[in-house]
Amino acid sequence: MKELKLKYGCNPNQNPAALSMPDGGELPFEVLNGNPGYINFLDAMNSWQLVRELKSALGLPAAASFKHVSPAGAAVGVALSDVMKKKLFVEQIENINDSPLACAYARARGADRMSSFGDFIALSDKCDITTARVIKPEVSDGVIAPDYDPEALELLKTKKGGKYCVIKMDPDYSAPETETKEVFGIAFTQKRNDAVLDESTLQNVVTVNKYLPDNARRDLIVAMITLKYTQSNSVCYAVDGQAIGVGAGQQSRIHCTRLAGDKADNWLMREHEKVLSLPFKEGIGRPDRDNCIDCYIGGHAEDVLAEGEWQRFFTEKPEALTADDKRAFLDSRAGVALASDAFFPFSDNITRAARSGVKYIVQAGGSKRDQEVIDECDRLGITMVMNGIRLFHH
Repeated sequence: MKELKLKYGCNPNQNPAALSMPDGGELPFEVLNGNPGYINFLDAMNSWQLVRELKSALGLPAAASFKHVSPAGAAVGVALSDVMKKKLFVEQIENINDSPLACAYARARGADRMSSFGDFIALSDKCDITTARVIKPEVSDGVIAPDYDPEALELLKTKKGGKYCVIKMDPDYSAPETETKEVFGIAFTQKRNDAVLDESTLQNVVTVNKYLPDNARRDLIVAMITLKYTQSNSVCYAVDGQAIGVGAGQQSRIHCTRLAGDKADNWLMREHEKVLSLPFKEGIGRPDRDNCIDCYIGGHAEDVLAEGEWQRFFTEKPEALTADDKRAFLDSRAGVALASDAFFPFSDNITRAARSGVKYIVQAGGSKRDQEVIDECDRLGITMVMNGIRLFHH
């Protein structure tokens, strides 16, 4: 197919809309089900690049959960503990650890479930039936993958009353070196960002603490590649092979760090015993559970614990999380990695990151206050790499 007509662009008034190749060639994908829209394809093309690069850099199946052209979550296929299965709502998926791809998507979706509601999914490998079973109960707009097992494809086709978007991407397709887009009738042309983010970008450790174990290197690579496809300014926290907090599109770097850090805190706190044991009523849907947990952890507990409210969700009133509960639990969860898509202009970013358990950082460097940032890392015992690579994405 050389042109795919879309029902409209970003908004219904932006019509006509279509996809085609600049050289008039064949489009490198096939729509197997549904009718993906303009924004769906923006998410699909960005997320596909992300998971392809994660797979290339780390040699593990990868998945991403995209919303509005930024990742809500991204992960590689690391096995799930029993606690993690419960935290990610996949306890009922039989033999999930036999499918690294399914583990990757469960992690990507679970990073920020509130933001992932109605996501577009990218998978680096052929979608198997276990991965399709993880996707099936989630509210999602569509998925892109290099292929699908027949049983998996049939299951995915049943979502959204048969209208779920399923895209098969040509895994051998590579984009030209130069990319162009139009804004206000003006063509913007630049070299495509083909920076390779792997172990070679983690050599310049600038702090007194040089300790950078293999798991931290993996997590820094996950965070960097995630940021490469996140609207800037952006910061990403990662641990255990997955992004756990992404701050996207903020005008201030510290606001990115705080936003992503708050999301990382929320993700970490989901393992607190009080959260894991919340007495939900039978039949409560996933979106309501997600919202309850988000409120319970995130400073809006009264929205779900107030008299007349808790009865809607729980069989008995849960005990509230205290500030001391949160602080003690987060202090026990050190070992988080953090990447920034550009330099940190002030050391307050490091101070905030440390409160979310960050022990490993990679950033471009190049600020006139680099030494202040290094000094704060040294004070807090953080290992920091300056790789000289800026990752702005717009």
